[in-house]
Amino acid sequence: MPDSNFAERSEEQVSGAKVIAQALKTQDVEYIFGIVGIPVTEIAIAAQQLGIKYIGMRNEQAACYAASAIGYLTSRPGVCLVVSGPGLIHALGGMANANMNCWPLLVIGGSSERNQETMGAFQEFPQVEACRLYTKFSARPSSIEAIPFVIEKAVRSSIYGRPGACYVDIPADFVNLQVNVNSIKYMERCMSPPISMAETSAVCTAASVIRNAKQPLLIIGKGAAYAHAEESIKKLVEQYKLPFLPTPMGKGVVPDNHPYCVGAARSRALQFADVIVLFGARLNWILHFGLPPRYQPDVKFIQVDICAEELGNNVKPTVTLLGNIHAVTKQLLEELDKTPWQYPPESKWWKTLREKMKSNEAASKELASKKSLPMNYYTVFYHIQEQLPRDCFVVSEGANTMDIGRTVLQNYLPRHRLDAGTFGTMGVGLGFAIAAAVVAKDRSPGQWIICVEGDSAFGFSGMEVETICRYNLPIILLVVNNNGIYQGFDTDTWKEMLKFQDATAVVPPMCLLPNSHYEQVMTAFGGKGYFVQTPEELQKSLRQSLADTTKPSLINVMIEPQATRKAQAEHHVKAAKA
Repeated sequence: MPDSNFAERSEEQVSGAKVIAQALKTQDVEYIFGIVGIPVTEIAIAAQQLGIKYIGMRNEQAACYAASAIGYLTSRPGVCLVVSGPGLIHALGGMANANMNCWPLLVIGGSSERNQETMGAFQEFPQVEACRLYTKFSARPSSIEAIPFVIEKAVRSSIYGRPGACYVDIPADFVNLQVNVNSIKYMERCMSPPISMAETSAVCTAASVIRNAKQPLLIIGKGAAYAHAEESIKKLVEQYKLPFLPTPMGKGVVPDNHPYCVGAARSRALQFADVIVLFGARLNWILHFGLPPRYQPDVKFIQVDICAEELGNNVKPTVTLLGNIHAVTKQLLEELDKTPWQYPPESKWWKTLREKMKSNEAASKELASKKSLPMNYYTVFYHIQEQLPRDCFVVSEGANTMDIGRTVLQNYLPRHRLDAGTFGTMGVGLGFAIAAAVVAKDRSPGQWIICVEGDSAFGFSGMEVETICRYNLPIILLVVNNNGIYQGFDTDTWKEMLKFQDATAVVPPMCLLPNSHYEQVMTAFGGKGYFVQTPEELQKSLRQSLADTTKPSLINVMIEPQATRKAQAEHHVKAAKA
């Protein structure tokens, strides 16, 4: 007699939506961000039923930024779930940003039904082809049975080698189509990326170059943060007394207040170093391409990177160390340990750097101490820094807001600063803050996310304030409001301009409406809002926001509309910061 239970099991059906959800769960996906609709709603529901957290956003672009930040913070890709056509197109910005930042990301997009292709189906678009330009891997499963294989490959591709974005296309008819449960074979969780190490001879050469340097400098990039290399790099810094400079998202790998951090003398350090070791930092626009006049013509670069194609970009390095940054740094430590040595802490180079740091810090403090109103950037940031919790995440975007904030707001922990990044993308702030908040709630309860936005940058994704309130996330938004993009005008000047002409003819393109009450966006959804114009009001509102853990806050900080950063020495430096 046949086993009746076996017969029942063999006839059990499962939907495509549930197969997708189970495949994601098997690959250790924890978070999905997106906007549901035809044809992906059932995927989100199935994922929640398996314990995957779904965060519904207000715009696919912000959802994609959030999912990409999950990849950076956890080393496993977050998922962005979008509908077909326009939904996917809105997510392309997040995919491009993830690829440029080298962050793992998986985008799952619904698409039109297969039997309607080329007929003008609802939201029909060549999605797989379009995504190839923005991803490492873009594919559509040939059947529901193939879904686990394709999702495993997408997750693996997103984290192996240089991390990046991957796309999986799901036809609408797959979502509710039922197949026999026994026909589905789930792939095991893909292994973590293999740890690669540099060639021994290259490590020996690099150690020799470092030992012989007269004016050495370590540059710590976000690749070092992603590689969790903080322990080995901190040991290298401290054991050999080496000055280091973090890139914006490399801040916190070694704490910003470390005595060997020369962030306050950035320009001087770059310009006169004779040996520079790059730990997961690229010689792109952020580091002025490694070229004169920002660097010495004969400076020796030692590049440590996971990606072979990055080695030698723009400048021929003296030594290349291809491999996992944490593993390679440990190799360097072992080689340097063979012969006792340290860089002299009282050298002329250290004296030069410390003098420049002291003068730059004094100039910043002078600006911060100005009592005139409206406030300037430095006054605002120094008052914020005074109250920042040591373990908070700092998310920042804007032009002067982000750049000045990087120099004043301190990071003490790795992977605790998120900003516009390699692509210089505005609009990332609220998505990044939401991602950091959901990770913090799960892994480090009690940590605050401090999101510092320019007023222009806030406008890109301001409606995500509703998302923040809906999930009651531990986020404090500070909108540094100068009434414009780069600069704006005060209310009196604005009224004067509009006396006799239409705004479209006379208002400069960079201007926004003066004294906009962005804090009311937060109060509209049940959070706390503050409109502040003085240092005392700023201090009080931030203190109250940090004390009340029950609600998110938005502090709208009015500053001088024409306020700028302190003067820069070279024109091209100004251009790079714009």
